[in-house]
Amino acid sequence: MDFLLHHTLQSTASNHPDKEAIVHGDVRLSFGEVKARVRALATGLRAAGLQRGERVGIYLDAGIPQVISIFGISQAGGVFVPANAVLFPEQVAHIARDCGIAALITSSSKLEALEPVLSNIPSLRFLVLVEDSQTPEIYLPKYSFQRLIDVPTITSGAWEDPGISKDLAAILYTSGSTGKPKGVMLSHANVIAGARIVSRYLEISSNDRILAALPFSFDAGLNQLTTAFQQGSTLVLINFVFAKEIVDALVRDQITGLAGVPTLWSLLAQPSSTLHKNSLTALRYITNTGGAMPQNVLSALRKALPSTKVFLMYGLTEAFRSTYLPPEELDRRPTSMGKAIPDTEIMVLNENSKLCKPGEVGELVHRGPTVSMGYWGNPEATNRVLRPNPMLPPELGDVERVCYSGDLVKMDEDGFLYYVGRRDAMIKSSGFRISPTEVEEVVFHSGRVRHAAAIGIPHDLVGQQVKVFVVPKDGERVDCEALLAFCEDKMPRHMVPKFVEVLAELPKTSSGKIDYPALRRREGLQ
Repeated sequence: MDFLLHHTLQSTASNHPDKEAIVHGDVRLSFGEVKARVRALATGLRAAGLQRGERVGIYLDAGIPQVISIFGISQAGGVFVPANAVLFPEQVAHIARDCGIAALITSSSKLEALEPVLSNIPSLRFLVLVEDSQTPEIYLPKYSFQRLIDVPTITSGAWEDPGISKDLAAILYTSGSTGKPKGVMLSHANVIAGARIVSRYLEISSNDRILAALPFSFDAGLNQLTTAFQQGSTLVLINFVFAKEIVDALVRDQITGLAGVPTLWSLLAQPSSTLHKNSLTALRYITNTGGAMPQNVLSALRKALPSTKVFLMYGLTEAFRSTYLPPEELDRRPTSMGKAIPDTEIMVLNENSKLCKPGEVGELVHRGPTVSMGYWGNPEATNRVLRPNPMLPPELGDVERVCYSGDLVKMDEDGFLYYVGRRDAMIKSSGFRISPTEVEEVVFHSGRVRHAAAIGIPHDLVGQQVKVFVVPKDGERVDCEALLAFCEDKMPRHMVPKFVEVLAELPKTSSGKIDYPALRRREGLQ
């Protein structure tokens, strides 16, 4: 029985050892080969001193070492913490400090960028590098990824799994409405349930070839990996910049499934896209998450892919996927989020935690096996999001937590859900959740302003774009172009403000806090 993440790989490898598991460029590995490398890496990590439950960071570009690392850390009894490859060194350092990583698996080039911040990660004991190239002189022990894999295999008796399905498997970092990104804790049971549920409604089987275009630090991206390995599908990895590279991969590797976010679909749907020039009869399904797909993009995709099923989905990292819209409902309900995924109950609750009637706006509350364990080291934030199930009889006591999403939705008479808006100030853009505070901190760090406040401005393609209001220092003017150039150098592209407006003063509440609702009203949003 598969109750730990790496068991899914072991089961598939036992049943189909020679079947193609991973493709990246010219490199192709079978499930048997992946299993052997994962076991060897786990052995090496243990030999290097990794203890059960310790966190291991993964800061790599998309590639086979990422996959081996995720399963290898799991088999070693550790907790994998993937950092998006586009993050800047200080952002990676925050993640590492917050969850106290004991080890970091990275590349030589990324290590060079990280070197100035490594001393600010007191828990870090050793590094693992995926290639044997020249690296900076660093005080920490450094291990070669390949040499760890070459460590002699330990006896089988030592591989008795000490963990159970309720144990922590992964921490995925996602921004909150205030402060730094928070680490969402996923148990082995959470991750395995997510793979099982998605494979059911997408009907994924060992015949599928899935293109992994989303990062594994994103819950939907990680699910591409876990679903493929659970079902014995082939996972094709890709590093891409242009839409043509995606289309080339779809054709070359006969891809049957692709998950994406609205920005990716918009690139593929453009009139100049090579998507319109190829017959992709093998592409069985595509899925959208991370924001609503614009209707013109949806229409263009359906025209270009007449035999491909389109699944519109909604989810949040704290509870994985929540809803999906069956493809047969697209014509009747193109703007709907759909209904609950299998083995999940979605409730729409009012402020008194009572069920809303059809048409009434309430908060989406998720109940099911994918509800996460909460936020690492932040019980206060956890208790705000994960609360006792108000629908259970009081005699049962506090035996189950459900996830309060913070998203306002409404349900029609047939039970289909529709997104209304966010309860908090979170900015959601291109599948990313952006903390206004993080943006403001970078703007402040420029030294060019006295006050700053960031909000989200609706955008048909990416969901929202960032706008920042700034107050100049006394007697000075703000060079908006220079400020934006500074932001581009200090944060990932999706976080960079698209608009800057200079105000004499920011609106304040009676308690002296920035009045964000007033700023949104200024933009005609409230």
